[in-house]
Amino acid sequence: MAKKPVRRPTPAPSVATPFDQARDELFQQIMQCGVIGAAAEDQSEWFEDTMRYLSDRYHELSPQDLKQLRVLGDRFVQPPKSKASEEAVTAA
Repeated sequence: MAKKPVRRPTPAPSVATPFDQARDELFQQIMQCGVIGAAAEDQSEWFEDTMRYLSDRYHELSPQDLKQLRVLGDRFVQPPKSKASEEAVTAA
């Protein structure tokens, strides 16, 4: 007699949280709008407008979530660190 196959429950599909959706949208906007490489004043103005938009669009986000999104966005627009500068920091 053949054994019956063991049926494992399939995991439920993961649903992105509002924070995840807002983060992904912010990163897409940064790449599309040419914020990377812009002047610091222009980046600041762009971020103020964009964060206002995101707070309206994702009303579920707390002020702390919005601050965290801004930090992530600021980090995302920074130029990549060169390997030489990283080695100089670790050698010091």
